[in-house]
Amino acid sequence: MLCGTLRAAEEPKTMERLDDAAALFNEVMGTPDKSIPQDLLNKSHCVILVPGLKKGGFVVAAKYGRGFAVCRTAAGTGWGAPGAVRIEGGSVGFQIGVSSTDLVLLVMNERGMKRLLTTKFTLGGEASVAAGPVGRDATAQTDALMTAEILSWSRSHGVFAGVSLDGSTLRNDIDVNAELYGQRWENKQILKSGLKPPAGAQRLISSLDKYSPRETK
Repeated sequence: MLCGTLRAAEEPKTMERLDDAAALFNEVMGTPDKSIPQDLLNKSHCVILVPGLKKGGFVVAAKYGRGFAVCRTAAGTGWGAPGAVRIEGGSVGFQIGVSSTDLVLLVMNERGMKRLLTTKFTLGGEASVAAGPVGRDATAQTDALMTAEILSWSRSHGVFAGVSLDGSTLRNDIDVNAELYGQRWENKQILKSGLKPPAGAQRLISSLDKYSPRETK
């Protein structure tokens, strides 16, 4: 009974987090000169959005955030159902005094996809990650950007920039998946499954469809 009560209390937070993820993506992409380069977004396999990653401690300490991964459909047109994720630990490149930041990650290739479909993995360890470029005309010119499995950005105090996530762990958030789908599914059972997205995710899916309706090579 207590577990059911706690789960019911958490559901509004999950819906709010889905809306926050949609708002984050809309706000980032709504300023083309300071956004994720469109060509990189169009080539991405999946997007990971973590609104409001929290930092505790001084300069380098514990970090914790919850968000969602969304991947393109098998046909490469449109986006599928979201899987819940948690990001923990590691150095996220925060400055002194910054207690919260938003994160955006793009999964750029099949190797990155395979990592995302595991239970958990370490960014910069098991999966190569690079700070992403910013702006309408920015392109991936360096070897690090061209070969990275995942590109990452942060937004804090209105500033959107590439960020290092080396050492952070990305894992499935089974509890949130249970709230969304009624089953304690791992993300490998959701992201490429063809599942219908839950009603609360429609705003997020619409935002992704608006800015990148199909994958390009």
